[in-house]
Amino acid sequence: MEIVAEMDARCASEELFEWVEDLSRYPRWLEIVTRAEPLADDSAPGDPAGVEPSWAVDLRGRIGPLARSKRLRMIRTRHDVPRSVRFERAELDGRTHSPWVLEADVAAIERPEAGSRLTMRLSYGGGLFGPVLERVLRDEIERSRRRLAELVEQETAS
Repeated sequence: MEIVAEMDARCASEELFEWVEDLSRYPRWLEIVTRAEPLADDSAPGDPAGVEPSWAVDLRGRIGPLARSKRLRMIRTRHDVPRSVRFERAELDGRTHSPWVLEADVAAIERPEAGSRLTMRLSYGGGLFGPVLERVLRDEIERSRRRLAELVEQETAS
């Protein structure tokens, strides 16, 4: 499954990038991310300690009376400030896990009202929830656009 979403915000691209480069900020605007805490002193093969930051991320989705939670260890594998960031699932338990990849690209909008455009791509390689997970994510994306734009614009105004 791959989902691509865009949003525009009335702020400089550097200001918008600050909200997507650090997973710790995601619970403030993305409801399905209930927790995202930095991890210290852990590493996986190809992820030497101290080189790429990692986070413990708790995801929670609900459809009607059913709720599902998932905990992921995500590492930042690309960090091109203030344009692009990529996070990938990298568990340390030695087992094979479904891949999760989140990419965010921020660019200045070249038109009179100025601002920035955020393009996010989420890829999930598992098949367990298929269309159900995709629907939950698409619904949450719609709700989160407004929350993120408001947070960025409030911070810019202060």
